[in-house]
Amino acid sequence: MIFLALPELEILDLAGPLQAFTEANRRVKRYEVVTAATRPSVTTEQGVTLAGLQPLADAGEGTLIIVPGMPYTATLNLDRTAVRWLARSHARGAAVASVCTGSFALGEAGLLDGRRCTTHWSRIDMLQRRFPRARVLDDRLFVSDGNITTSAGIASGIDMALAIIESDHGPALAAAIAREMVVYIRRDGAQRQGSVYLDHRTHLHPGVHKAQDWLLAHPEEKASIAALADVAGMSTRNLTRVFRKATGISINDYTTKVRLELARSLLRDPGASVEGVARRCGFAGARQLRRLWTARYGVPPSADRSSANE
Repeated sequence: MIFLALPELEILDLAGPLQAFTEANRRVKRYEVVTAATRPSVTTEQGVTLAGLQPLADAGEGTLIIVPGMPYTATLNLDRTAVRWLARSHARGAAVASVCTGSFALGEAGLLDGRRCTTHWSRIDMLQRRFPRARVLDDRLFVSDGNITTSAGIASGIDMALAIIESDHGPALAAAIAREMVVYIRRDGAQRQGSVYLDHRTHLHPGVHKAQDWLLAHPEEKASIAALADVAGMSTRNLTRVFRKATGISINDYTTKVRLELARSLLRDPGASVEGVARRCGFAGARQLRRLWTARYGVPPSADRSSANE
């Protein structure tokens, strides 16, 4: 992964996504991250100088390049060497992403032609005028089109980074990183697929997070409200009230969602029996699993299983 440091970059556009990928590396090394430029040091728009930057090395398939944004005036005189490197790297198979006005660098490299993309809300019209072949979308946190991803202004770079981490390593890790960084999980408006690992986590209540984490880690156990309250460090009455307020659903409904999602994953194994999966997920048996599954998904597990294995 390469962060491309262009002159006058906005420091949060770099630091936000960089922090997310650093958190992903804390437990297990998942990403090799470097910050590179056409010069050894670059001064940010905030006056902080980034030194010891790596030179622009050959990049191709398997590499993700992220371009932080900069003031609009800086996009009018972009480093041509860096722009050519972006175009060349993408032609070799590298994926490219941008934060905020970093999208203008992608446009100059010809990477937005015919693609859906976005940028900071105040520069949407300008991006479309400068790159008329781009399909510029407004009111979006981030947009992915093939191996090109663009995000809106500043803090949305964190949303984009979390989405990339979720795609690479699953929603549980993305949710854990969001919690560590004390940010809300905000999925892009066009994203249809939900996940219990991310749904109902758009809150910052530490006790509720602890209860959710425990339920995710022990779906097979039949925990009482009193036991969960001990985990959360709250009274049973307060946990019940606050859990619903923070997540929008009851503890029982959340537990059922967790178990059904695990069952859906386990049933992808054609050798697994419905009864065995039901027991592993904390259900009383196959009958209860089938009843709850049908109520939630509209079809029995057998129908969903058949379509998944076609």
